[in-house]
Formats: sequence, C-alpha cells, structure tokens
Amino acid sequence: MKIENTPGERIAAIVAGQKEYFRSGVTLDIAFRRRMLQRLSEALVKWEKPLCDALYEDLHKSYEEAYMTELSIVAGEVRNHLRHLRSWSRTVCRPTPLKMFPSRSRIVSEPLGTALIVSPWNYPVQLLLNPLVGAISAGCTAVLQPSPYVPHVSLTLERMIADTFDEHYVAVVQGNRDVNTVLLNERYDIIFFTGSPSLGRIVMRAAAENLTPVVLELGGKSPCIVDRDADIEVAARRIVWGKTLNAGQTCIAPDYLLLHHAVKERFVKAFVRELRRMHGDDVSRSRHFVRIVSERAYDRLVAYLNDGDVIAGGGHRREERYIEPTLLDNVADDAPVMTDEIFGPIFPIRCFDDVDEAISYVNRREKPLALYYFGDTRTGRHVVERTSSGGACINDTIMHIVNENIPFGGVGNSGMGRYHGRESFDAFSHRRSVVITPTWPDLPFRYMPYRFFKLVKKIL
Repeated sequence: MKIENTPGERIAAIVAGQKEYFRSGVTLDIAFRRRMLQRLSEALVKWEKPLCDALYEDLHKSYEEAYMTELSIVAGEVRNHLRHLRSWSRTVCRPTPLKMFPSRSRIVSEPLGTALIVSPWNYPVQLLLNPLVGAISAGCTAVLQPSPYVPHVSLTLERMIADTFDEHYVAVVQGNRDVNTVLLNERYDIIFFTGSPSLGRIVMRAAAENLTPVVLELGGKSPCIVDRDADIEVAARRIVWGKTLNAGQTCIAPDYLLLHHAVKERFVKAFVRELRRMHGDDVSRSRHFVRIVSERAYDRLVAYLNDGDVIAGGGHRREERYIEPTLLDNVADDAPVMTDEIFGPIFPIRCFDDVDEAISYVNRREKPLALYYFGDTRTGRHVVERTSSGGACINDTIMHIVNENIPFGGVGNSGMGRYHGRESFDAFSHRRSVVITPTWPDLPFRYMPYRFFKLVKKIL
C-alpha cells in the first residue's frame, strides 16, 4: 500500500482554515475543549479494532501490545486532561511588590494557536494522538502528519480524525518528505515533532525562519547499566521486555548494555532464559514479537551483526523482516552499532569494573533520551545525579513513559520540550503575564521629573 501525497494547495487551505477557525475564539471555551477531549475518547473506543488491525498489518503488532503501548496510553492521557483541565486553565494570582502598588498580577494560560504535529512510524497511534490531547486541552487547532512508513495505520488515523473532528479544527495530511517540505513552508504557532535527531535539526531550521516554538522528541543511545549487586533475574526480565517491546523500535529502548564484569556470564544466561519465557524457543513464532518496519531498516540492522561477536541470537530472515533478539560481545567503541541509534533488537555489551567507570562512559557520549540502572537504589540515585538524560528508571526500563503525571522529553541531542499531563497543556500554551492597575490612586513617584527619587530609591 502506498500513501498518496496531500497536494500543496490542499495543505495551504487546511492551514488557512484552521487559523481562521482559531481566530474565531471557539476553541477558547473550556467546555468546548472538554467536549472535544470526550469526542476523542469515544473515537478511541469506536476505532480500537481498525487501529489494532492496522498496527498488525504494518508492524505485526499483537492486539495486546497495540492496546497497551498505543491506545491505552492515549486514553489515559485524555482522562487525565479531562480530570484536571479546569484547574490547569485557571488564572493564577501572583504577589505584586510594593513598588507596583496598587497593581495586581496574574498569569493567564492562552493557546498558542495552530499546531503542526508530526509523528514517526514506531508508535504511530500514540505519538500522533498523545500530543493532540495537549493541543486540544490548551485550545489549539492541529494539523497532523502521520508516518507514510505505516500506510495502513496512517490511513486509518485519517479516517478516524475525519470522522471525529471538523478539518478546520483537526485535520490529517499525508505524504513523504516532499510533503514535509511543503508543510514546513507554512507558518504555525508551534511545531511538535517526534523522530530522529537528524530530521529534528531540519524541523528546527525551518521553524527558526518564523521563530516558531518547537517541541522535539528525538532519540539517542540509551544506556542500560547492570551493576554487580543487581537482582540478575529481575534485571534480565525487565531488560528483555524493554528491548523486545516493538522489536526494539522504541525511542527509549535500552540501546546498549554496560555490565559489571562480575555479572556478565550470569546475565547472558538469564537474558536467554527470560527471552524464551516471554517469546518461546522460536521467537519468530511469538505472537508478540513485532517485525522490522522496512527492508531498508532490516538491512541496516543486519549489518550491525558484523560489529561484534554474536553470543546469543543472531537469526534473521529478510522475507519476514525478522531479526532475532541478539547479544553482541567484543564491540569496538567506534563500531556503527555503538555510534548509531540501533532501533532494533540488537544489544551490544560493554563491561566495567566500577560504577564511576560506567558513568564516565555515558557522559562521554551525547545525552540520551533515557537511562536505566539496575542495582542498589542508592547507587542508582548517584548514577542519575552524575549523568544527564531525558528520563531515567532505577531497576526498570520504559516505565517512566507510562506515568502521565511526570513529564516526558529529551535533553541536548535527544530533544527539547516536555509533554504528558500538565506538561502537554503547557507545551501548547503561552503563560501570559497580566498586570491590572486601577486608575486611582495614581501615585506620582514613577513619573518624570522624578522629584521623589530619594524616597523611590528606598522602595526599589
């Protein structure tokens, strides 16, 4: 299946229509925003089966995994916004210093305007609709571009959005990178992009032309540290789950392993055992093991298998776009598998003798989107304190993205901006400072020729 590019004139008309709709003031009403959030919630229920079927068609994603990692997260986000929208949108009173008497100070949250939301292929439902929740909640209109690499999902999302919202409010445009160029030539009030750092730079350069604010959710090589006092069985189980979820095609998947040399042998054996428990003796027959998105991505991943010694896994079949979860040993620091974001079920291993050595190794690289540590909690807090990453888990993987009450986002090369929960509302809002001053009394202190300067100086 091939996605047809939305014509440029159609894109221009959609953007112009949304800008006019926003200027009408309809989206400012909190009751309207709540109705639209409720409408999205109902659409998720109505379109659950078509979306899950499409995810299976494009990625071989099981219903269970599709629901857990895509639809349920969006549904939870909607519920959170419905629960808190009124409080998030309230005007906030702030203290006013004596020098401004008799003024009062307020902070008012107002929507930025028309948003462009561009999503990737790996979690095509979640990463398109979750930002949309924030845009609706804040009172914005939104132009959505799903990924052309998952055509069944993208077309299903287009039908769902058209069935749910007026295109002057929320609309889907389709297409490849040529369409990206057309989209980015339009002027938006905020751009929300999820994808690779290289494409993130292109988006940021385009946004800079109009000084458009951006939220960039990117990626990077997320380290997974297993210390000598880690519970190896639990660590292996949670790492296998985090690495094989979506076949490793997850922006926060553990990317490489830093193993204390004392636990290496035990961990490798435990990893293989847990892999079999979750996916069976033949992973290719597992209902819950996703396929690589394209032959191009498959070829790139298979090439990584030559960057070290395969000590577990290594099987692959191009006709199925299947790659077995694989552990690689004896990998050079400058090998492609250690410099590129893997985005697949391949796990290079590096060993360390002391946790500070692992910290130093992480800090010599770009700041990752996630960091995972397994071992003593106090040492884990030390590792988190001494490193920088978008998010982190101690004795777990992935799970920090599940909690809609804490922000999600990158730092440095892994992105900028935050979303989920209140942070999503704030991402699509402008916090506007407002000072209200009565016309009486009109104190003379601030006016030229500053006759009372000595007194004013004592107040300032």
